[in-house]
Amino acid sequence: MAMTLITTNTESGDATSSFTASIDSTYKLYIFKFIDINPATDGAVFLFNGSIDAGSNYNVTKTTSFFNAYHTEADATALSYSTGNDLAQETDFQYVTTSIGNGGDESAAGTLWLFNPSNTTYVKHFYARTNVYKDDSSSWDCFVSGYFNNTNDIDAVQFKMDSGNFDGTIKMYGVG
Repeated sequence: MAMTLITTNTESGDATSSFTASIDSTYKLYIFKFIDINPATDGAVFLFNGSIDAGSNYNVTKTTSFFNAYHTEADATALSYSTGNDLAQETDFQYVTTSIGNGGDESAAGTLWLFNPSNTTYVKHFYARTNVYKDDSSSWDCFVSGYFNNTNDIDAVQFKMDSGNFDGTIKMYGVG
């Protein structure tokens, strides 16, 4: 299966990055690649949500899980489940990362997969994996999975920080 680049959003000091066109029945899988996501606010968290009304509202009900592994520059390691980053039948934006440092050499990168967003029979599954240079000089590998609990089509996706603006590139691909 070939990946087709649909669009690229390059953000520079922006509050949000929205994809409001081309999420349709053309592809059954959409992949979003995040490259050098750097927040203006130290410790900000990268979030996402879907829309069923072409981006007028980003408030689709989700159930999700979030876990991560980390390794610090001081050689401490751990694997943990983060219940505070989960959503249970909530419309809030979902965490994609843990807190990101805002230094010149700090950022996040990763991928979000959205499955069959135009299907109107089933829920829409997604998962994401990101790596973060955290605000405490550690590397965090974050895993998010869940589903939009809605049989309407997801026709727009938005990314943002939980606080402040950000720089970075997000690419949207269709697979099929």
